[in-house]
Amino acid sequence: MNEVIDFLLNAIDSVGPVTRTLLAGLAILLETSVLVGLVMPGDTVVLAAATGVSSVTEFVALCVAVIVGALIGESIGFWLGHFFGPRIRRSWVGRKIGEKNWRNAENFVDHRGGIAVFVSRFLPVLHSLVPLTVGMSNMRYRTFIAWTAPACTIWTFAYVSVGSVAADSYEASSQTLHTAGYWFVGALVAFAIVVTLVKQALNRYAAPYEKNPGDHNATTPE
Repeated sequence: MNEVIDFLLNAIDSVGPVTRTLLAGLAILLETSVLVGLVMPGDTVVLAAATGVSSVTEFVALCVAVIVGALIGESIGFWLGHFFGPRIRRSWVGRKIGEKNWRNAENFVDHRGGIAVFVSRFLPVLHSLVPLTVGMSNMRYRTFIAWTAPACTIWTFAYVSVGSVAADSYEASSQTLHTAGYWFVGALVAFAIVVTLVKQALNRYAAPYEKNPGDHNATTPE
């Protein structure tokens, strides 16, 4: 197992810190922009890039790149929703997503306003649809960005911290501990389990609001 982990980490290191950082920022930009997040695993790219972090400077640079990329992507989604939202919703891609998912996002935003924006960043499907949905609502962009910025920051620090700490711990013990590779994989699996549990809890919170139409006013959380 150590040999496999060494190969993967060396492959990531070979990309170079600047390229890794830019790719991670671009990946999360694409993931959080219009509908790309439904197929683009930006979190995997960020986690992989984090395993190559070797200094405080690289850690900060990666966090900044991912946060900025996420905010740009979310902003693109908001403004596309503002100007073209109904057409996107009626398009072939919009129909493939399903009216139920669009309606769930719309109801959640109607009921919870900015809280829905914050929570949706951590949920599959909603994190791609909510920026578009908010753009079609009466919520102002500055309100939207004020709620999504802290969510993007928390998400970024969680993924970058776990990836970098797991890789550092592995490198510190791999020469003396033959099972270090298993501990490394175990740490990532444990993180994935925690992320899944958090998503399930947030889904339970959002579900009652998604099922019932709101008041069509995203500025008045119910």
